[in-house]
Amino acid sequence: MAIVTGGSGGIGREVARTLASRGYGVVVSYTRSQRDADAVVEEITAAAGTALTVRADVTDELDVERLFTETIEMFGGIDVVVHAAARRMTSVPVIGYDLGSVDALLRANVHSTFAVNQQAARDVRDGGAIVNVSGAGGATASPTGALDALSTAAVNAFTQVLARELRPRAITVNAIAPGPHAPGTSSAVGPVVAFLVSEDGHAINGQLIQIQ
Repeated sequence: MAIVTGGSGGIGREVARTLASRGYGVVVSYTRSQRDADAVVEEITAAAGTALTVRADVTDELDVERLFTETIEMFGGIDVVVHAAARRMTSVPVIGYDLGSVDALLRANVHSTFAVNQQAARDVRDGGAIVNVSGAGGATASPTGALDALSTAAVNAFTQVLARELRPRAITVNAIAPGPHAPGTSSAVGPVVAFLVSEDGHAINGQLIQIQ
C-alpha cells in the first residue's frame, strides 16, 4: 500500500498512476482539488487498479496523522510513502522577499516534508520505502533561486539523516530532483520512484536522484 501526497496533479499524479500499474493500492492525498484527485482515482480504477482519495493538509501534523491512520484502517498497513506535495517557487532576488513569504514557503515545503516523513517513520512497515520529491535548487546556485536552494537543500539533507535513522528497519529514504523541466511533465519520474521502492531498488538509500 502506498500514500502519495500531492497525488492530484503534476508529479504526484504520475507517481500514483505508475505505482498503481505496478500493483500497489494507492491513497491519493490532496489538499485543494478533490476533482483532480477523483480524476486520478478514476483513471487508476478504470485500469483495474486500487485507489482512493484522502484530503489532508500536509503542513498540519494532526492532519498528516489522520491521513496515515485512515490508510492503515482501510488497508491494514503502509509500505511506501511518496511526498510529492510542494509549493513551486518563483525566481525572485533575495532582496525581493519578505520574511512572511519565506516562512510560508518553508512551511509548505520543509515543514510538510518533516511532518510527512516523521509520521512515515512511525507507520511504514519494516522493509518499506520513503521518497521525497525535491528540486534542482539545492545542487545549484542560480541567481534569483535563493528560496529554491534553501528549501531543496533542507529536504535533501533531511532525507540523508532519516535514511540513516531507519536503516536498522530496512526502510529506505531517498529524494528525487525532477530537474529544470516543467514540474510533472517528465514520464521518467514515475518509473524512477517505482524502482526506488521496489526490491531491486532497495540497495539505494539516502540518495538524491537527479532526473533530467
